[in-house]
Amino acid sequence: MNFELFQRVALNRDLPQHQLKKGDVATLIDFIPHPHNDEEGCVLEVFNATGESIAVVIVPIFDIKSLRNNEIFSVRSLVEI
Repeated sequence: MNFELFQRVALNRDLPQHQLKKGDVATLIDFIPHPHNDEEGCVLEVFNATGESIAVVIVPIFDIKSLRNNEIFSVRSLVEI
């Protein structure tokens, strides 16, 4: 799948170390080549519901997916683990 910089994407899995869950939306801000020519990585910026940046995370590119027209946003509380 081809992703573009600054595209909004959704997580494919939970990231409990960052209090993020599968389906959370983030903005793709950079690509990172794998040091051993394995799966490329990406840098994501996550925002809260009011638009404040709450996290910057690095994940393998297979941990994100494009948003689709038949999906809607949902709001959840960010709970400290």
